[in-house]
Amino acid sequence: MSDETPISHVMPGKLALRSVDDRMGELAEGQHGVVSRRQLLRLGVGRGAIEGRIASGRLRRVQWGVYAVGHRPRSRESRWMAAVLAAGPGAVLSHRSASALWRILPPKPILPEVTRATRCQARSGLVSHSGMLKPDEVRCVDGIPVTSPPRTVFDVAASSALGELERALNEMEAHGITDELSIPDLLERYPRKRGAAKLRVLLDDEAAVRGVPRKVLEERFASLLDSTDLPRPRRNADVAAGGGLFEADCLWAEQRLVVELDGRATHGTRRAFERDRERDRLLQADGWRVVRITWRQLRDDAPAVLADLRRLLRVRP
Repeated sequence: MSDETPISHVMPGKLALRSVDDRMGELAEGQHGVVSRRQLLRLGVGRGAIEGRIASGRLRRVQWGVYAVGHRPRSRESRWMAAVLAAGPGAVLSHRSASALWRILPPKPILPEVTRATRCQARSGLVSHSGMLKPDEVRCVDGIPVTSPPRTVFDVAASSALGELERALNEMEAHGITDELSIPDLLERYPRKRGAAKLRVLLDDEAAVRGVPRKVLEERFASLLDSTDLPRPRRNADVAAGGGLFEADCLWAEQRLVVELDGRATHGTRRAFERDRERDRLLQADGWRVVRITWRQLRDDAPAVLADLRRLLRVRP
């Protein structure tokens, strides 16, 4: 360019370049700091311009065909988003990564997992699954396409032990995670999918546990105590804590011990979950020890329950 080139011929090009960079930054801001090569080409950033930005450090490769914009620190969400973009159109976060995003299971130091309808070419830095996902099995969380909570649990069931799968179901309930499409709906839709049998076992057991009346739970615990020499508690006794008065299922005043019998019929709602934890906090702040015992524990692990009660009550066998 000569010194005599009119300014009017220079400025539009600079303005256009700045506009593309601005749009690139806006796109990255909504995607946890990452963009795909495909998206850049649609924005009008040519192949040569992409390479130039890589050379200058304005773009940094984080996955095949995916770049971080600028020098923003990478987060777990940005790695998940990059994996989804690298897997191509229609891909969504799934399996263990989706369970961590939904807070159904704790995150693990593993490669991001994604699912798309057609088999994806193997890429380093991610684990790709192929499978059809219906529209009601996909959601978007914080800009990240992801399998719905029920579909996520359905997917992780294939590689999870019963205990871990039960924890996932409990976390969904504890966090109040609901969805129009239920796990029973998915079991009907995919009756032979891996992990379906484990989910049926847990759901059948959950239904049985949820249906146990409070009176039956109390009678089972009383019968268990009657078979020992442990001191008997006061039942359904009032106890003061935090400026309020609460009813304790079982109270050992001398040992400052409260045992709550957690029946799912009365303690299984979200409101009850919050109320119970508030009461536990107030009681413990006033020096009471609070122990919660469930029907499943009484049914399947009674010796361990008694052993722990002995330790808490400081009574030797």
